Amino acid sequence: MSSRARQPAIERPVLAAIETSCDDTACALVDGAGRILASVVSRQLAVHRPYGGVVPEIASREHLRNWPPVSAAALERAGLGWDDVDAVAATRGPGLVGALLVGLSLGKGLAYGLGKPFFAVHHLEGHLYSPFLAPPVEAGTGEAAEALPQSFVGLVVSGGHSNLYAVDGAVGKGGIETLGETRDDALGEVFDKVGKRLGLPYPQGPWVDQLAEAADTAAGEPAPPGRFGVAALDGYAFSFSGLKSQALNAIEKLERAGEPTDLSTHEKGEPAPPEVGRLLAEFRAAAVAQVMGRVRKLHDERGARVLAVSGGAAANRRLRRELATWAEEAGVDLRLVHLAWSGDNAAMIAHAALVRLRRGDEGDPFEVEASSRLAIG
Repeated sequence: MSSRARQPAIERPVLAAIETSCDDTACALVDGAGRILASVVSRQLAVHRPYGGVVPEIASREHLRNWPPVSAAALERAGLGWDDVDAVAATRGPGLVGALLVGLSLGKGLAYGLGKPFFAVHHLEGHLYSPFLAPPVEAGTGEAAEALPQSFVGLVVSGGHSNLYAVDGAVGKGGIETLGETRDDALGEVFDKVGKRLGLPYPQGPWVDQLAEAADTAAGEPAPPGRFGVAALDGYAFSFSGLKSQALNAIEKLERAGEPTDLSTHEKGEPAPPEVGRLLAEFRAAAVAQVMGRVRKLHDERGARVLAVSGGAAANRRLRRELATWAEEAGVDLRLVHLAWSGDNAAMIAHAALVRLRRGDEGDPFEVEASSRLAIG
């Protein structure tokens, strides 16, 4: 018996999705149960690294270059052809408009050529529902996605977003209310900017998290915010620009004191110089403290029973630990996105389109346009 024969039968409809909102070219296929049949992501780290961040024009060109092998690999892994696809989805926005246009145009062209429905998906809607996707498996088809709760609170933290949402009637009308968002920089963005100031290679955020983790481990306990303040705002809004400025000023003080701060030749796995490591640990503590403060406030005032956390910055080690500890103490059902689906990927876009299809949505017109700024809901 082949490995394919032992796997669960593919349920209709089969959705193919494209995600090109920033610098990752992604294609995925998901079946009607929310099983991820294949998910392939081509990252553009090498071409953007010399610039310390994403160059929009380069990202668009790389999407065009990467799409043929990425889509071919996804179809091969799923054991399917384009004729097996029942609907096509692509990210409409928000994101880099040039990059979005590549994926959206590919998606519309595929759907039109196949004569299938087309879904233009909001990038953050994909993130919101991603904590309910099953973890990936080494080979073959994974498990079905969990059914979405009738209502939940969604926390999306990434390089471009730090938002809290109330999702009501997700299986019914799919109403999404924005409760709070960042007034300036996003959580992942400030990690990148502080890391870039230290000379760390793009993407800098994971490096900062790793160096802060190493400093906490060396100290034997998690660092407090220490020299950094935690922004206190009305409602559930976020603000990280002040923390960024504090961190950049603290780095300058270390330099004036003769402390080594240039990490441009730093090797992964090595600890940072002690003073830099302590600074990053306190910086991370302050950033996480702000997120936890908003989550606690929202729970105290609205009594959220389910909290779904997603986005690239949801991979932050300290944030994941503190969320898990708090949720257990507060009796909150925490759904932390699996690390495989925390960054940008097409599986979450296909899943979001599947949710719409289950609601009876017939899809979007082919005239739909990409948008770098796009309201959700």
